[in-house]
Amino acid sequence: MWHDSVLGTIGNTPLVRLNAVAEDLPCTVLGKVEFFNPGGSVKDRIGVNMIEDAEEKGLIEPGGTIIEGTSGNTGAGLAIAAIAKGYRCIFTTTDKQSQEKVDVLRGLGAEVLVCPTNVEPDDPRSYYSVARRLADEIPNSIYLNQYDNPSNAEAHYETTGPELWEQTEGQITHFVAGAGTGGTISGTGRYLKDQSEDVTVIGVDPAGSVFHKYFHEGVFDEEEIFPYFTEGVGEDILPENMDFDIVDDFVEVEDTPAMQMTRRLAQEEGLFIGQSCGMAVAGSLQWMKEHRNELTEDDLVVVLLPDSGFRYLSKTYNDEWMRNHGFLKSKPDVTAGEVVNLRQKHAEVISAAPEDEIGALIDRMTDEGISQMPVIDADGEVVGSVTETRILNRLIEDPETRNDPVRSIMGTPFPVVPASLHLEHLSAYLEQEAGAVLVDHGPEDGYSVVTKSDLISALAEVGNGNPA
Repeated sequence: MWHDSVLGTIGNTPLVRLNAVAEDLPCTVLGKVEFFNPGGSVKDRIGVNMIEDAEEKGLIEPGGTIIEGTSGNTGAGLAIAAIAKGYRCIFTTTDKQSQEKVDVLRGLGAEVLVCPTNVEPDDPRSYYSVARRLADEIPNSIYLNQYDNPSNAEAHYETTGPELWEQTEGQITHFVAGAGTGGTISGTGRYLKDQSEDVTVIGVDPAGSVFHKYFHEGVFDEEEIFPYFTEGVGEDILPENMDFDIVDDFVEVEDTPAMQMTRRLAQEEGLFIGQSCGMAVAGSLQWMKEHRNELTEDDLVVVLLPDSGFRYLSKTYNDEWMRNHGFLKSKPDVTAGEVVNLRQKHAEVISAAPEDEIGALIDRMTDEGISQMPVIDADGEVVGSVTETRILNRLIEDPETRNDPVRSIMGTPFPVVPASLHLEHLSAYLEQEAGAVLVDHGPEDGYSVVTKSDLISALAEVGNGNPA
């Protein structure tokens, strides 16, 4: 027996019992291992479904272009389906995603545009906005919009849910999954609840995402949105596919336990899986320990494990990356203010004004031995940033640019963070495009610039026993 194309191999992924990490629980815990899909993730299910739905509705013609904003996995699923069906693919993603994900998309023949993470969703530079603009500009193209496209959740209602019900012979009592677009948890959860109202659906949200607080308090709190490392889950918007009525509870997981659990699952269970898988398992164990008295040996918990560890070789499975971000062992209790105190450099901010000439700025950066600085206007407002890379690229294009004002080349402002911000969230900010933040010490003490090298030096000091 054979399949007419790779699309025939999507679905029917195995359930694997979690033994070591769940050994002290009274119930059975299974993982739904989605890296067995041909594109390596659960998103293969929605890729083919969204394209075929668009075909049925006449929204795209043969030879057209598929456009999507993706953290990587949906793009791979769409690219595989597009190859089988003869479409071109253009994907937008963010600078937060692993290089492996970008390389996979390009390896599958897609064009990939990397957009900044640390911008508002409606900012024209965001990966949502760029995808919409491209769809408006390119003839015979479609922006599939996995966040609001109902065929996303429908794919899981038609495949993932029935598979779980059949594989567990209707014995499943709890379903746990992370939520990004909301399609997986909503579609799967709806099917399971249609079979039995007693099935409990639990969402797991990374700290920094909006879902956890919105579920529990009904509040979309922009103050709760901040960068985090765990990829492919959580949101700074409320997608239409996220059906909160299907979910019975939401738990929140920080980056550190998510990353550490990801490594544990590889080393203790033989499951070489991705960051969001570790987050989902960490969240499920957290929930089950809190509800231990309610669980029995008859309970059957299934945790959806979305993707493969091969997409995170340069991050979660790289000791240096894990160590540099405090994930490899118990994280030191270091704040942004303490990083400033530990470093040897002077904490005073060296800044540029928007009207400064680029040539003078180059001389100043050379004299001070710095590679980036904030741009602050006459009112003391941080309005942009400049880096040596940005300056070099402009000089290569036009050597006469030395006489232009700084405002002509400045990028987005460095994020401003409080001195009390803790290590993992500070580290997430530093992963953004500029690689630096402004630490706000208060109205009297002003700002300090902190870079990745400052953080690494501070962690080394703490590791040597020097107090923060």
